[in-house]
Amino acid sequence: MRQNKSLTRFGVAAAALGLAGAGGYMARAGVAPDSAVNARPAPAAGLGGPASFADIIQRVAPAVVSIEVEGQPQHSAQSGPGGGFEAPDGGDDSGGVPPELRRFFQQQQNGAQSAPVRGAGSGFFVSSDGYLVTNNHVVQGANKITVHMANDRILTARVIGHDEATDLAVLKVEASGLPFVSFEERAKPRVGDWVVAVGNPFNLGSTATAGIVSALERHNVSGSSYVDFMQIDAPINRGNSGGPTFDLAGRVVGVNTAIFSPSGGSVGIGFDIPADVVASVSRELISSGKVTRGYIGATVQDVTPEIADSLGIAKNGALVADVTPGGPSAAAGIRSGDLVLKIDGRPITSAADLTRQVGGFHKGDAIRLEVSRNGQVREVAVHSGLRPSEAELALNDRVPDRRGEGGAGAGLLGLQVAPDDQGRGVRIAGVSGSSDAAQKGLRPGDLIVGAGQQQTRSPADLEHAVAQARGTGHKQVLLLVARGGQHIFVPVALGAG
Repeated sequence: MRQNKSLTRFGVAAAALGLAGAGGYMARAGVAPDSAVNARPAPAAGLGGPASFADIIQRVAPAVVSIEVEGQPQHSAQSGPGGGFEAPDGGDDSGGVPPELRRFFQQQQNGAQSAPVRGAGSGFFVSSDGYLVTNNHVVQGANKITVHMANDRILTARVIGHDEATDLAVLKVEASGLPFVSFEERAKPRVGDWVVAVGNPFNLGSTATAGIVSALERHNVSGSSYVDFMQIDAPINRGNSGGPTFDLAGRVVGVNTAIFSPSGGSVGIGFDIPADVVASVSRELISSGKVTRGYIGATVQDVTPEIADSLGIAKNGALVADVTPGGPSAAAGIRSGDLVLKIDGRPITSAADLTRQVGGFHKGDAIRLEVSRNGQVREVAVHSGLRPSEAELALNDRVPDRRGEGGAGAGLLGLQVAPDDQGRGVRIAGVSGSSDAAQKGLRPGDLIVGAGQQQTRSPADLEHAVAQARGTGHKQVLLLVARGGQHIFVPVALGAG
């Protein structure tokens, strides 16, 4: 189930428009790539690291801006730790998303809820004619966006396009001859490489900090399936959202996006969107104002060791938890409980891997999925749809949250259950605090619609599934649980029989 595991995000992404390539903005704007302020490599660092970062910062800082916004309150901006971003509890080795990851965007509100909200973030120019990148959450809901340059020049910006899935936005100011930076998309940073972050922490204005790349390919930072984050220890704080991180050659290698912070301030664990990810997203925003992705209409999750034990399968592929009625997967015959092993012949390593690969297709494309169902492997052709916006996906509320209702039933699996009044499954009426079910996040009001890959219409169906799991030697029984329109498989320990 989803648990309230918040990562203090100050955003998710921002910055790699691939300007150095022939298809980047610079080509569109008639600007030579080598006119970027970071086009000339900085002097090589010595074996003990650079004696100073001053040369790098002096060259790139003019392209980094402070962003001030004014608009109406947004629920995501006003939420507490986690900013409403949750990671699914799959029981994976990440341990889920820690509660200290906070949204990294300084936003203040005065007066009543209807009063305008003012906030501050960071961004940077990616072309001489005024295109710049920041986080989507920095400008979401803004009525007015003001850009402050390092030379005290003030410009008004408008949103060209935004992508909620990666929390990216591209803005435009009406000006020319602006300093801009390019990106390093090909040579990936390595763990231990020096990096320099520049941004607008606490609305102080241009601020530079330095550190190293601490780790690569961090998952479960934002809940996005489209980003593997780069971890850095350069101090970044509220207001750094959308600001760039540079390598020692002065190229953008990432965008400050989140921190792990029990206190809300920097403790040396920050997260960046890698430049190559932002490059493709930003190019599409520049060209069309939006990002389009393929869509198969299925909710998938990772196969954890517990789920693998429950189903008696190997720990690979992506497990289908839910299928959207009338969607592409439903039309192709995909069912809840199917295990997707390959897509167009390529093995699937995780749920995020499947989501990303599907996202690369266009509407109408035929996608070949290799699917395992009840031990039988088959190939299914799914015709891709167009992925709805994240807001539209969040409105998928087919099953209401009805926690706290009275009910009956035995304490099976530490649960008190009763038949749902509409016959859709078994409603949880109570959860023992010491049970594995409680540890997995189950709560009163949740609807158990399946157990052991069988439908549950009554408490007796649940009891039968538990007995069957014990009889076959499994340590868990796999429950398919619905909450707020979302379905997910939750393995629950059987305990003593």
